Amino acid sequence: MSKRVVVIGVAGVLVVALVVGLYLFQPWRLVTDRTADEALLVPAPTTTSAAATRTKESSAVATTTTSAAPTGPVALATGPFRSLDYTTTGNATLVRLPDGKLAVQFEALDTSDGPDLYVYLSDKPSDSPEAAFDSGFTNLGKLKANQGNQVYEVPAGIDLKTVRSVVIWCERFSEGFGVAPLEQG
Repeated sequence: MSKRVVVIGVAGVLVVALVVGLYLFQPWRLVTDRTADEALLVPAPTTTSAAATRTKESSAVATTTTSAAPTGPVALATGPFRSLDYTTTGNATLVRLPDGKLAVQFEALDTSDGPDLYVYLSDKPSDSPEAAFDSGFTNLGKLKANQGNQVYEVPAGIDLKTVRSVVIWCERFSEGFGVAPLEQG
């Protein structure tokens, strides 16, 4: 009888360990995706040759004598994601809205799904080592989806001089998924 009690006790401990492990690691997220398709605040950045850009700038200077203040959202800084612990692609843009509020938009984000993912504005440059992003940040909330376009409101009172990058961070395991530069020029 005592052998049976030991076997039942060990089995119970193993079941509890399995349930806790599944809750913490959520291994099914390795093969699942969540997609967001929010409207972008500003158009996605386009790539043009330097000569075409200079030509456009020259013709704009020649034909424009006054310029009105922008009436819509304005991109203050934009940059591509750099992978940290997981392959991450897409672009991030810091946007000033017409009412003066700020937002960060992700365009064509593609990263791994993971448990407990958050979006951080960081005071560290995007080329910093991963461990640096675990401090000096403003939490913008949970990552809405691991793929697609999404927008995050920036809390009022943020000093833009301190914003250097945006990070996708797993709080549960203190791991970075990806980082993009948001330094203003």
